[in-house]
Order: sequence, then C-alpha cells, then structure tokens
Amino acid sequence: MEEIKNYTISVYTENNVGILNRLSAIFLKRHINIESMTVSKSEIDNVHRFTFVVNISGNQAHKVVGQLEKQIEVIRAFFHTEDEIIYNETALFKISTEHLYNEEIQERMKFRRAHIIAITERYFVIEASGLKEDIDNMYDKLMPYGLLQFVRSGRIAITKPKMAISELLAEFN
Repeated sequence: MEEIKNYTISVYTENNVGILNRLSAIFLKRHINIESMTVSKSEIDNVHRFTFVVNISGNQAHKVVGQLEKQIEVIRAFFHTEDEIIYNETALFKISTEHLYNEEIQERMKFRRAHIIAITERYFVIEASGLKEDIDNMYDKLMPYGLLQFVRSGRIAITKPKMAISELLAEFN
C-alpha cells in the first residue's frame, strides 16, 4: 500500500465566480479532506493561485491534479511533497492584557517569529509565523493564559526547484 503523506497542491486559475466550489467538489468526490487552503493572486496578472494541503497517497495526488486540470478555468495544477517546497503559516493570538508583561510569554516570543501587533486596555494580539508545528507549539504554550481568540492562515508555499510557471502560463495569455 502506498504511503499517505502531506501534499501541497497548487492550482493556477482564472478568477471566476464559483471556481472555489468546483475545485473543492473534486476533493469531496474523492473523499479527501482539505487540511488547509489559501487563495491569492499569483505572479502572473489576472491569474490566481489556490494552495491546498491534503493528506493522501502520491497516486491520489496525481489523479486529483489531473481532475483539477480538467476544469475550464484551471490553467495548471501541480503537487509537491513537503521537501520540495518552502512554506509557512501565520497565526494571531488574542490574550488578556493582564498577561502582557508575563516573562514566560515574552520569552516564548523571542524564540519564535512572533511579535505583538496590537495592544488595548483589555487585550493584546501576538502574530506568529512558521511551520504548522511552530504554530501548534505556540498555541499549546499560550493556551494556559486563556486565549481570547485564535486564528491561523492556511499554508503559503513556493517550490524549491524552479517551476518557470510564468513561461508555462505565457502560452495561455
């Protein structure tokens, strides 16, 4: 049986109404849970990039990318393993101001890519970025201080090897 692991699937599309629904339906039909998803404009004008993180086999990843590319609005789709990409997540942690000067929180922020981005009378907000594990660890460390709110982004990723996506997409423009 083929090994199940995290794959990052990048889908370059036209920006049309309903594209998210059509893309997510492909994962639904195959009973694949989407661990995270982000959407943004890409390095090419009028082309958007969807980044999906899924936990599947290599064979499934290949089939899903093939199905995604059959969608009219999809220009190209790619899948990558964790070692083929550089990736990050961002999180915001809202904590009561009573803990603002807590030395343990200040110490934890030194060893993470974290900083305070807002302070009010009632709360302060820490922004942190890093790998999923880094964000999970920061969450675990801050939880005892009574998180008022927590939110994290989906994965953003770029490939280590040259993809030359601009050249690949030039033929479609």
